[in-house]
Amino acid sequence: MKQRELKWEIISSEYLIRRPWLTARRDAVRLPNGTVCEEYYVLEYPDWINVIAETADGQILIERQYRHGHQSVNFEICAGVIESGETPLQAAQRELYEETGYTGGEWNELMKIAPNSGTQTNFCHCFVARGVEKTGGQHLDQTEDIEVFTFTKEEVHAMLQRGEFIQAMMVAPLWKYFSQQ
Repeated sequence: MKQRELKWEIISSEYLIRRPWLTARRDAVRLPNGTVCEEYYVLEYPDWINVIAETADGQILIERQYRHGHQSVNFEICAGVIESGETPLQAAQRELYEETGYTGGEWNELMKIAPNSGTQTNFCHCFVARGVEKTGGQHLDQTEDIEVFTFTKEEVHAMLQRGEFIQAMMVAPLWKYFSQQ
């Protein structure tokens, strides 16, 4: 089967804003069929991580925090940004410790997904950590206020089925995790 070239040509690119948590650019692009789009907006983000963390006794760590974009309080798994110089695994282990105080365990990458490949440049690396243990307290950023809970796998699966997790970058790895149980 012969496949057509689908990649767009970037004619020009202009940065509109470059801030620590928001970098946006406007591209002028030419599609393979010749159509020119003068304004295509792209958000540049660093790669992200998230972690489905199981405690040594088989409980799953679940966080609850406020998300200003939707102005709602949500249940989530541990997540964060990969900082410069970090591998995805190092970032995942750091974020889990900072947000929950848990460390250790056996770590495996579950999947790598694109948060929104239509307008964002980054990936999200999703991990499962089995056998983590509480070794310290939280070390939260100034804008973080996170409650940490432990739930059984059955409880988390039921929460997922009821739609209590709304963030797509967390729903996808949770469904994959439970499909492999």
